[in-house]
Amino acid sequence: VPMPWTGTLRETIHIPGRHFSVGVDAVGTVPNLFARNERVVCVFASLEHGPFVMVLVGATIVGSMETVWHGVVNPKRTNKVSAWTYADQDILLKKGEEMGRFLLGSTIVMLFRPHSITFNEDWAPERPVRLGEPMGNRPT
Repeated sequence: VPMPWTGTLRETIHIPGRHFSVGVDAVGTVPNLFARNERVVCVFASLEHGPFVMVLVGATIVGSMETVWHGVVNPKRTNKVSAWTYADQDILLKKGEEMGRFLLGSTIVMLFRPHSITFNEDWAPERPVRLGEPMGNRPT
């Protein structure tokens, strides 16, 4: 998973959950799918865009998620939320650098403050997004 923007890591939170498929059919039929599946929440601060969050969402067959600074994030299955802060470290990830990976692939949900970015106008539902393709830009 490449970093979309340069950002300093503030916190990582592992939230246990289910492993529903994140395919198009499941998204439309499983209520609150992205809030029910296992997640790794990475909170960043960016000089260019302010705070933003990358949420790695686990899915069917995706039992492991890892980050470049932590390794495998999924702790033993206790059904408790785990969190790590990095105030004592300076973890800076630059645009395009690897941020982490799914061991088999899944979905990422990005959260930004209102009006801090404009998304790529070419995006449409179910359209593939290619590695290196711009997600968006800072509004002018």
